[in-house]
Amino acid sequence: MTTDEILLEIDGPIRTITLNRAAKRNALTPEMLVSAKEAFTGEPGIEERVAVIRSTGPVFCAGIDLQRRLDDPAGGRADSAPAPSADGEGSPLSPVEQLFYAVECWPLPVVAVVQGDAIAGGNELALHCDLVVASTKANFGMSLAQIGLAPTWFLTKKLLEVAGPVITREILMLGDPVPAPRMADLGVIGRAVPPHRLAAEADSVIGRLAANAPLSLRAIKGVINREMAFRDVIAHDDVDALVQAAGASEDAKIGMAARLARSDPDFTGT
Repeated sequence: MTTDEILLEIDGPIRTITLNRAAKRNALTPEMLVSAKEAFTGEPGIEERVAVIRSTGPVFCAGIDLQRRLDDPAGGRADSAPAPSADGEGSPLSPVEQLFYAVECWPLPVVAVVQGDAIAGGNELALHCDLVVASTKANFGMSLAQIGLAPTWFLTKKLLEVAGPVITREILMLGDPVPAPRMADLGVIGRAVPPHRLAAEADSVIGRLAANAPLSLRAIKGVINREMAFRDVIAHDDVDALVQAAGASEDAKIGMAARLARSDPDFTGT
């Protein structure tokens, strides 16, 4: 599947995937998820050394398109793709998780260039990349608790990997955006630089990766991913049920509708 909202360019050693839906804050539609995942399917070309995820407009990515989710509640839920686990078993992954898994498992380094806010799915997309270069104007966050939703096991474990339990609790339970400089200070992202330096800093990081030995990069990424996979074998059907119940609740409908209307939700606990 192709879409003009996901652009793919391969120029020598660099594969660039661009989110191109600036008018909607690069909110991800089901079609965009499929197209972006396809950009990370198969083997990279022999000349490739690094992949880059960028976006157009002032916002990196506002997450899943809430209007589309309200219109089609099942559209972002799990399908038949198996979740990764050390024993070969696991819960199905949703389409958005399939994209993040494809990014995480891409055999070469993936760099996120974050010029603006990366919220919810946008935050996770950036954090599933190997390196993040962000503008100091950007904010990162997971506002799901503010709209009646909860992150899945797959999404939460990524935050735990990069942020640790203390910051993960703050990001998820409060739901407030965290400025890129603080994310960099906490070690959640690699670099936060002034907006006028973002392009040069990103080019420097991408160029240095492209100059490194590709077999070494593959080996390093493979070792890191395997060593971080231990959480996949922990039983979590019961917490999956809690997440699904939150997503199917009346509060979720109220919260998403309120966010779209830029109003405060009145949660009922149902």
